[in-house]
Amino acid sequence: MAIEPDALSLEADAVRHASGQSRSLAASLPRLMLESRRIAATVIHGLHGRRRSGSGENFWQYRRFLSGEPARRVDWRRSARDDHLYVREQEWEAAHTVWIWPDRSPSMAFASALVWETKLERTLVIAFALAEILVEGGERVGVPGLMRPTASRNVIDKMAQGIIHDTSERPSLPPGFAPAPRSEVVLLSDFWSPIPDFRRSLAQLSGAHAHIHVVQIVDPAEETFPYSGRVEFLEPEGAGSVTAGRAETWRADYLDKLTAHRAAMREEAQRVRASLIIHRTDRPASELVLALHARMGQGGDVPVVAATQTKPSEARA
Repeated sequence: MAIEPDALSLEADAVRHASGQSRSLAASLPRLMLESRRIAATVIHGLHGRRRSGSGENFWQYRRFLSGEPARRVDWRRSARDDHLYVREQEWEAAHTVWIWPDRSPSMAFASALVWETKLERTLVIAFALAEILVEGGERVGVPGLMRPTASRNVIDKMAQGIIHDTSERPSLPPGFAPAPRSEVVLLSDFWSPIPDFRRSLAQLSGAHAHIHVVQIVDPAEETFPYSGRVEFLEPEGAGSVTAGRAETWRADYLDKLTAHRAAMREEAQRVRASLIIHRTDRPASELVLALHARMGQGGDVPVVAATQTKPSEARA
């Protein structure tokens, strides 16, 4: 079937736009990697010390020697200071897999005049910094559809190389995959997808018995709607545009829809016992890294709690 010249022109424009975005991202990656390493360096390592006895390198505690245990387990130096025999126990350490999925769809390229970096740039900084911290703590990190789990110390470089050379479609929700039971999955996105799609995505991951951490990364303009006068709003993923004659008259309805969407997100997260954090790009990236740092390892074993919000399942970082 013949293609009309207009269609050819539109296709060429789309290819040039996508190519330009890829080159821009590749050029910014060194800066993002440097920023992520700086953030990681400020966070205390050892996120996943299990604080119970087991196989590991770090000292945990002394306990009384039990009748019937092999004599070689006695710590004679400690026992010499007392009238009892003691056994030296190590802290249990076991690497497990953490999957980090950074949304790289077109909507993440947005940045308002209120901030200096896009949602995508902030997402990648968080993903890189978290991966660095986890690997330093002895964990394995993977990126669904992009990088197999690794404990390599140059994990950031591996992630960056995978992103640069990835030519596949970039969906707004994570690809279907089956994480191992009790592994952890960190989802970094703006999550403006329809709630039914969000629900299906979480249900698929929770079916694998993974611990899920949902992180909604938003531009401050997406929360405050600071627009007035005649404004044209463009949908970044091909759904067209809409023009407001007096944008300020839309603010109340917009904020109502935002509240409803967030409430639905909280409900779906609670359904699968996932944690939910909301992060604005006008806040320091280190805040989000620290919030995730505190939650890793809790998974579904504890209720989802609020850090700074009154709502029981939502924290803002």
